[in-house]
Amino acid sequence: MPTLEKLNAILKEQKRDDQEIALVRHAYDFADTIHHGVPRVSGVPYIEHPLAVAIRLALMHMPPRVVVAGLLHDTVEDTTRPQEEVRAELRKQFGDDIADMVDRVTKLRFTKNANAWIRIEGVDRYIENLRKMFIAFANDLRVIIIKFADRIENLKDLEVLPHEKKLRVALETLELYAPIANRLGMGQIRVELEDGAFRHALPNEYAQVSELIGDKYKHREGYLERIAATVNTRLSEAGIKSIISLQARTKHYYSVYKKLLRYDWDINRIWDIFALRIIAEDIPNCYAALGVIHSIWKPVKGRIKDYISQPKPNGYRSIHTTVFCDDGEFVEFQIRTKEMHEEAEYGVTAHWRYDEKKGTTPVPSKHIDWVQELVSIHKEIQDNKSFLEHLEHMKIDIFKDRIFVHTPKGDVIELPENATAVDFAYAIHSDLGNTCVGAVVNEKNVPLDTPLHSGDVVKVLVDKKRKGPSSDWLKFVKTRHAREKIKEGAKSPLLDFLKLMVPKGRKK
Repeated sequence: MPTLEKLNAILKEQKRDDQEIALVRHAYDFADTIHHGVPRVSGVPYIEHPLAVAIRLALMHMPPRVVVAGLLHDTVEDTTRPQEEVRAELRKQFGDDIADMVDRVTKLRFTKNANAWIRIEGVDRYIENLRKMFIAFANDLRVIIIKFADRIENLKDLEVLPHEKKLRVALETLELYAPIANRLGMGQIRVELEDGAFRHALPNEYAQVSELIGDKYKHREGYLERIAATVNTRLSEAGIKSIISLQARTKHYYSVYKKLLRYDWDINRIWDIFALRIIAEDIPNCYAALGVIHSIWKPVKGRIKDYISQPKPNGYRSIHTTVFCDDGEFVEFQIRTKEMHEEAEYGVTAHWRYDEKKGTTPVPSKHIDWVQELVSIHKEIQDNKSFLEHLEHMKIDIFKDRIFVHTPKGDVIELPENATAVDFAYAIHSDLGNTCVGAVVNEKNVPLDTPLHSGDVVKVLVDKKRKGPSSDWLKFVKTRHAREKIKEGAKSPLLDFLKLMVPKGRKK
């Protein structure tokens, strides 16, 4: 059960000063008074929920002001007092910054439709809520961090909710919250959101995955412990300072489920259900550890990924390698520093820069430019139907799994899953997209509509005499940017003029 004592202990361990701890205590007393007599749907006192949210935010090392907003995030709505009265009291006692955070979180209430992405009655309400979410998100990243913590805690109460509401919350989590967490590089938050929702959205599939992983883990637990012992010994002998831990992905059910769908439910084709993670002292020791592993076991071709020298666009850094281990088993190793590990777990919050004294809002990370793009779409398109059409394409760009492909010079380009060379070309430059005529992927010529995969090295072949894109490309491109550029090029006045200049009866 969450307690104020636990929250205080976390803050003291982080060396927060007495004034900050006193502010948190004041927020707790305020929230406890506001929620008095209002039970949670599970029957427990309401204060337990915001307290759990605040503890989670503190464990993420969020600034005390954000922890305070977490304690207060439900005070405006879940109370018997008038909302405007509570809002005024919040502003008076805690200041504009905290009051604004609470207000933004309060306004992020989503549609009650079971599947938000299907065109159904009430879609206008859904779109308006999405507009609010993206604008609030772009203006203050802290708001979505609080919402993540709130949603993870709310998932714990789904068992007692009516089936329709339970399904709505679970699907909403899988389709919106978890993908956004993933785009922010918040791996641990994404996992908690996905696995908390998975068991309610798809209970039968969850049970199947749980059974498959459980059976496989029983057979491999002892084996992996022996492999870990071998690596520990060899790292020590090489003088490499590191920590090695057995990471059995027993809680990553949803990730395993998505892979099982691709592999016809053959769990033996998934090599990274279980991984050994090495936390090295520094980057040189990361590469030294990789050398030790490869000196013991042969690496699997194409399964060595160096995200330290070439980080993923969301900031993820680590070395991954899969090796042919003892008895012909495949084992994946992940090698990173402690700093990289914290970044992988908590993404943008690991780099939080917030000046409490100046009261300034954090500058959005370079990894969330896509949020600004959504806001610009909102400003340009006021018609809900048109906004929904753009949103469908943005869903592919933003909320789907990502791949990371390379230019011949080694630059990393992030694209949605199943993107093509045309998407790749337009991601680099519009002129490259407009003049592309072919592609070379991993030194092999491929058609432009060939789906790309993570790790591919892509070279675009161009014809400078080409007058513009082909409308046929619209049948296979995946990114909204490519689609818009193709449509824009197809409508080019120059192309229309050139078409008129072609004599009748003569092929273009």
